[in-house]
Amino acid sequence: MPELPDITVYVECIAKRVLGEPLETLRILSPAVLRSVEPKVDAAQGLRVLDVQRLGKRVVLGLEEEIYVVIHLMIAGRLHWQKRGATPPRRRGHAAFDFPKGTLTLTEASTKKRAMLHIVRGQAALADHDPGGLEVLEASQGEFSDVLKRESHTLKRSLTDPHLLSGIGNAYSDEILHRARLSPVKLSQTLSDAEIETLYVATRETLALWTDRLRAQTGDGFPEKVTAFRPEMAVHGRYKEPCPDCGSPVQRIVRIGSEVNYCATCQTGGKLLADRALSQLLKQDWPRTLEELEQRRDAAKRG
Repeated sequence: MPELPDITVYVECIAKRVLGEPLETLRILSPAVLRSVEPKVDAAQGLRVLDVQRLGKRVVLGLEEEIYVVIHLMIAGRLHWQKRGATPPRRRGHAAFDFPKGTLTLTEASTKKRAMLHIVRGQAALADHDPGGLEVLEASQGEFSDVLKRESHTLKRSLTDPHLLSGIGNAYSDEILHRARLSPVKLSQTLSDAEIETLYVATRETLALWTDRLRAQTGDGFPEKVTAFRPEMAVHGRYKEPCPDCGSPVQRIVRIGSEVNYCATCQTGGKLLADRALSQLLKQDWPRTLEELEQRRDAAKRG
């Protein structure tokens, strides 16, 4: 799922192309993507774009007459800037926004159609689409601390909960926790003041670093290679590859629909976190440390 850095660059690139321009036509190519019925699609057509903003992980086009087009890409949704009048591929295309200088298209490369488009009127209706998470890049350390301590969750869950923190998902939470040298399963309410400061700084630095990287990679173009897996990442999507800081193999916990990636040496004192499915299967045979894991691998090779 595109997260804060990706959505920020989307917003900036769209704004350069459409601010002040009229949305000439809005073509809904897949009816399932449109999740609202009032106001109707026709109400948005012909209105000028006054604002383009990020709302959590959503892209919002603010039009005249307080009409807002809210685009939630979910996991596989992507935006593209094409020549005026372009139509996206039939199976992947959801919608096309025609402007004088080009067409913004919405596609989804998945059989599970989860991407969503809402058209709403007024600030109150727009606010209903805001999960309410704290904008960490705009928040103080004290505000960050208050949010983390509000509920007792694992750090992985706290970072990715849109009601607690805005715009952070599976990929960048892994990178943040690696940068902070904190275990993904450590409970938020057990953090010391020093650990909270470390996590606050790591969160801000990671999000800012990746936003700048994606801006530089995009340049004057449009982001067409939006992905959760990038070779420059430290741990996310790099299972069994060496940690860039210590060289230990990156570990993971597989969960339904997602996975947690971490370095046992840097983040958990060498302890392997239990993968629920595998640990239940192996029970007492589940390796507890990197050393034990390596010993078993060596024994398997010799055997």
